Amino acid sequence: MDEFGYLSVLLSIIIGLAVTQILTGLRGLMLRRATVRIYWVPVTWSFVFLAVLTQTWWAMFGLRGRHEWTFAAFAVVLLHTVLLYLAAGLIYPDIGSEPVDLRAHYFAHRGWFFTLLVLVTLVSLAKDLVLTGSLPNATNTGFHVAFASLGLVALATPRPRVHELLAATIALLFAAYVAALFTRLD
Repeated sequence: MDEFGYLSVLLSIIIGLAVTQILTGLRGLMLRRATVRIYWVPVTWSFVFLAVLTQTWWAMFGLRGRHEWTFAAFAVVLLHTVLLYLAAGLIYPDIGSEPVDLRAHYFAHRGWFFTLLVLVTLVSLAKDLVLTGSLPNATNTGFHVAFASLGLVALATPRPRVHELLAATIALLFAAYVAALFTRLD
């Protein structure tokens, strides 16, 4: 097993746990649908985060040719996946026997969620700096700036209409990001 093959095991486990958090939440919504008050914004975020997690795993394939790893290089890649896991875990509440209001849950946890979203974006840029010594290309950096800026807007306002607009905007923006930069496995 090469260096990245070894290191990618832990990264893949964390990404898999994040996917499990989201899928478990969706399953809980289906099973408890009679006692869940649905709010489409966190449902949208769950699909955005499934796409983000998939894209993260996909993009990490590009690290396979890297044979010299420092602890700092691995730590920043690991931190990226850990932050994604934590954010994914905030999208849905633990579904038990009590009624669930997804809107109330979303707004109760939006501060942590969007703080993590902004941190994920910043750590993603830091990852490139640590691994390559430079920021990614201008298009990639521009998308990162847009994601972080929209996350800061979400942190700044509790207004539901703004959050609804942001969820839809970020979903479309992330689709454009993947289409522009990650359609091939290189």
